[in-house]
Amino acid sequence: MALVAMKELLKRAEQKDVGCGAFSVGNMEMVRGAVQAAEERQTPIILQIAEVRLGHSPLNLMGPMMIQAAKDASVDIAVHLDHGLTMKTIQQALDLGFTSVMLDASTLPFEENMEHTAKVVELAASYGATVEAELGLVGGSEDGSSDHGIRCTDPDDAAVFAKHTGIDALAVAIGNAHGNYPVAPTLAFDVLEQIHQKVAIPLVLHGGSGITDRDFQRAISLGIRKVNIATASFNRLVQSVEAYMASTDRHNFFDLNTAMTQGTYENVKRHLAIFDAPYVPET
Repeated sequence: MALVAMKELLKRAEQKDVGCGAFSVGNMEMVRGAVQAAEERQTPIILQIAEVRLGHSPLNLMGPMMIQAAKDASVDIAVHLDHGLTMKTIQQALDLGFTSVMLDASTLPFEENMEHTAKVVELAASYGATVEAELGLVGGSEDGSSDHGIRCTDPDDAAVFAKHTGIDALAVAIGNAHGNYPVAPTLAFDVLEQIHQKVAIPLVLHGGSGITDRDFQRAISLGIRKVNIATASFNRLVQSVEAYMASTDRHNFFDLNTAMTQGTYENVKRHLAIFDAPYVPET
């Protein structure tokens, strides 16, 4: 198929009333595992990498690999910079060919968040790229290095923010958090429903790892179109490697490579099945 703009995949998800999986990757094996799962299910996905991960997975190396994998895939794939923190990194991603970027200015005051986000929208427009932003505070951080707490997105603010900035997708805070949950979170579905009623663009759920299958499906029924999965993939990769290392006394790079790919593939495949399934209310 092709490398496509993320907003095209979100539009299709809206039409089908499903969620589009956005899977964070950190090496070649993760890219291959995610694409393998998408091709097997014939389901479009989003490959993404967050700016905080670039110390371990440099953008100038990861970016071209992610883009080429999308171009070669038998399904449509968007390539997204997640939680971009600086204009320099956002510019680099766009120059590399990323079809979507996110500026995370959610810790800034509302007006400043809008101002910075609007500048990214203007920049991305010249590349034909999709723009995601965040309003409210999603707990934790992509690498676990910080936590500004959780502050639910205000529905009225969300409407103003979306209209003023011209973004294509809005990440909302409804009790979700990055990283590993000690227990499954209690999501504020009433807040999500109000945001969905007031905001016409696709909504994004960050901190997806550890949310229950049923809560995923309920969130999707209330307007979530992009669902981020990071920690679950990294954890499943490590589990797969640990199982390989324990299975024999002799190890080699090639079987290690296969274990990493397999772990990612299994996690992505499982989540794609969840995001495609309809929400059935309890009776």
